[in-house]
Amino acid sequence: MDDLDRALLRLLQENGRRTNRDLALATRVVPSTSLQRVRSLIERGIISGFRAELDLAAIGRPVQALVSVRVRPSSRATMDEFRTWASGLLETVSVFTTAGAADFLLHVAVPDVEGLYGLVVDRITERPEVNDVQTSLVFDHHRTSALEPVYPAE
Repeated sequence: MDDLDRALLRLLQENGRRTNRDLALATRVVPSTSLQRVRSLIERGIISGFRAELDLAAIGRPVQALVSVRVRPSSRATMDEFRTWASGLLETVSVFTTAGAADFLLHVAVPDVEGLYGLVVDRITERPEVNDVQTSLVFDHHRTSALEPVYPAE
C-alpha cells in the first residue's frame, strides 16, 4: 500500500460515488491508473463494498441505543444463534461480538423510546439464552469520515 492507495481510500471513504475521472484528477494520475488501483484495492479485500449511509432520523428512526447482551450458555452455538437472530432485527444497525462483561453490543435505531422499550423488554430479554441486558441511549453519533491505513508505505 503506497501513498496513491491511501489517497484513493481517503477520497472514496469521503464520497464513494466519486467518478474514476474525479479520483484521477484529485490524485494527479491518469484515469487508467486510478481505475486499476481501485480494482486492486477491491480484489485484495481492502475495499469490502460501497453503500449508502442513511440519516436515521430522516427514515423514522431518530432514537439510537447501544444494548449490551450477555448470553448463556457461553458456547459457539449459542453465540452464533443469537448473532444471527440479532442481525436480522429490523431495528439493528450493527452487531458487535465482544469480550468482557457482555457478549454482544447491539447498535439499534428505533422510532421512539417506547419502541426501544418494546425491543429490549418484549423481544431481547424474552430470548431464553439472554442472561443480562444493559441499554445505553445514544444522544449523538459521529462517524470518522476516513480511516487511514496503518500499513507502512511500500
